[in-house]
Amino acid sequence: MKAVRIHTYGGSEVLSYEDAPRPEIADDDVLIQVYAAAVNPVDWKIREGYLQGFLHHQLPLILGWDVSGVVEAVGAKVTTFNPGDHVYSRPNIERDGTYAEYVAVKASEVAFKPTSIDHVHAAAVPLAAITAWHALFETAQLTAGQRVLIHAAAGGVGTYAVQLARWKGAEVIGTGSARNRDFLMQLGATEVVDYQTTAFETVVDPVDVVFDTMGGEVQARSWQVVKPGGMLVSVVTPPPEETAAAHNCRSAFVFIQPRGDWLTAIAQLIDAGQVTPIVEVVLPLSQVAEAHHLSQNGHTRGKIVLQVKA
Repeated sequence: MKAVRIHTYGGSEVLSYEDAPRPEIADDDVLIQVYAAAVNPVDWKIREGYLQGFLHHQLPLILGWDVSGVVEAVGAKVTTFNPGDHVYSRPNIERDGTYAEYVAVKASEVAFKPTSIDHVHAAAVPLAAITAWHALFETAQLTAGQRVLIHAAAGGVGTYAVQLARWKGAEVIGTGSARNRDFLMQLGATEVVDYQTTAFETVVDPVDVVFDTMGGEVQARSWQVVKPGGMLVSVVTPPPEETAAAHNCRSAFVFIQPRGDWLTAIAQLIDAGQVTPIVEVVLPLSQVAEAHHLSQNGHTRGKIVLQVKA
């Protein structure tokens, strides 16, 4: 099969579009013919070697951990899926990924694709939507009537966080550029702070939850707007427990795990019109280096998707 692999860590020049062995499946695996795979920041962070101490990959490695496609084969113990099923997944990041024509995924990490969208848009869902779901609902326990501040609200994770928080009945404040203000209001934000002209901590009233997708000084400034007893949850860097205690707040760091059951719930919301995947750029698999450049630039609205099969 064709795949994009890295044989060493480094810049986008280490991405090699080449022939690779088709994966073999275990008894609890599903073999998916990849129609589309999304690009996420974790892809280029792994490519550059930032997560070597956290993940234990063997090289060469196929990157990419978002997929939508069609089941090609199932393992002997798999009863939930059959060849021909249209599915999507955020596979285990410890295994070879989805920048390929085929990928092997544990059946428990797979869900039926939303029927109302195509594979390109379905591929844009799993990692980002699960991240938002995990952070907001499982960790921060966001409920109706609460206030949540979502940083980088127009990004891949942010667009899902805004829509999911709105669906839950929360009041959503997002940070974003002026060009994304109307876009974010349409997604469900009630207030948008232009981070290029305004320091959010000077204008945002206290919130129950801060969803940090930025880290660094943005995270450090965010403590100023968390209510006593509220929570700052980050998907970038672990918030210091002593800082949370000093502000009488709670903190958490989320590194998501594959969850087919959450993907099933998210698919139902998509098919009900409550959540819409936002895709700004679609490129063929062979142009993966350009996709990584766009992701690292950090100003894409929604997601970048690699189309593997038309």
